[in-house]
Formats: sequence, C-alpha cells, structure tokens
Amino acid sequence: MSAAKTPGEIFKEARLKKGWTQDEVTKRAGLGKNTYPKIERGVNKPDRDSIGKLMKVLDIDPSKLKYLVG
Repeated sequence: MSAAKTPGEIFKEARLKKGWTQDEVTKRAGLGKNTYPKIERGVNKPDRDSIGKLMKVLDIDPSKLKYLVG
C-alpha cells in the first residue's frame, strides 16, 4: 500500500502535467510570490482558501480534496 501524497506532491504533479512553472501557478492562483513554492516543498501547509484556488487553477479532481485538507 502506498503512502498518501502530501498537498505539495499533489499540486506539483498537477503543475508538471500542465507544463507550468511555480511562478505561473502563483500568478494564476493569485498567491503571494513565495507562498506556492513553500506549499509545494511542504514548508507551509496551505489554508482552505489557497487549496481552493490551487485546485481550480490546476484542475485537480475534487476527490483528492480529502488528502489536501485531511
């Protein structure tokens, strides 16, 4: 059984599928300059507002929400 992915891993995977840089995601989601990279690295845990913005921008399936807000 594989371990659950962290929010940062889920976001990074979705970002790479789109071929975007961290900066592109940051701008599209309207987050602070250093916010998204820290979320992706696991330094910061995203708040619900940031999760919603990132899920929308990255087209993340809502079924993965349980892993993000768990």
